[in-house]
Amino acid sequence: MNDSKIIEKYFPQLSEKQKQQFAQLGDLYATWNAQINVISRTDIDNLYEKHILHSLGIAKIVDFKDFTEILDVGTGGGFPGIPLAILFPNCQFHLIDSIGKKIKVVNEVAQALGLTNVKAEQIRAEQVEGEYDFIVSRAVTRLLPFYGWVKNKININNYNKLQNGILYLKGGDLKEELKEFGKKTKVYELSNFYEEEFFETKMVVHVPMK
Repeated sequence: MNDSKIIEKYFPQLSEKQKQQFAQLGDLYATWNAQINVISRTDIDNLYEKHILHSLGIAKIVDFKDFTEILDVGTGGGFPGIPLAILFPNCQFHLIDSIGKKIKVVNEVAQALGLTNVKAEQIRAEQVEGEYDFIVSRAVTRLLPFYGWVKNKININNYNKLQNGILYLKGGDLKEELKEFGKKTKVYELSNFYEEEFFETKMVVHVPMK
């Protein structure tokens, strides 16, 4: 099932507007990916499962309260930020990437969907100013260097049920990486929420910020 119905399957509470926005993503990314390659050619055929539903794994861990501020580091073509911004229209999302052409795609997609809660910017994580409740990302690097980039950008005043911090989408065997990281984390297996085979090795790592 590689269409927006797979999103509705796992998020049945979607409004009609949200259903339409998710349905638009397939054509939007197919069009833009043909011009600027932000998703591998093989993965574009599995966009809804491997990119959109995967991104929304974060929403299985935390139901962001209105006005939560989220920074998406290394967003690429807009993942996980764009799907999360559709799901949480009353939260603010700042999507960053060091590659300008990827940010162009993010801006075009956000504009086409009418997402007023998305700001996209070509900038490195270390250069971002301000604080956020959560920092999200899809495995741009190992957790230890990533933590070094963003540890000073997390607001310590908790507003959601889940403690403020990093929500990192990762796959594979994380034992060595978490050992190297050496700080308190909690790992959520996405196979507990999704039945597709793709998610058997996929996880969300939560790094709470004291």
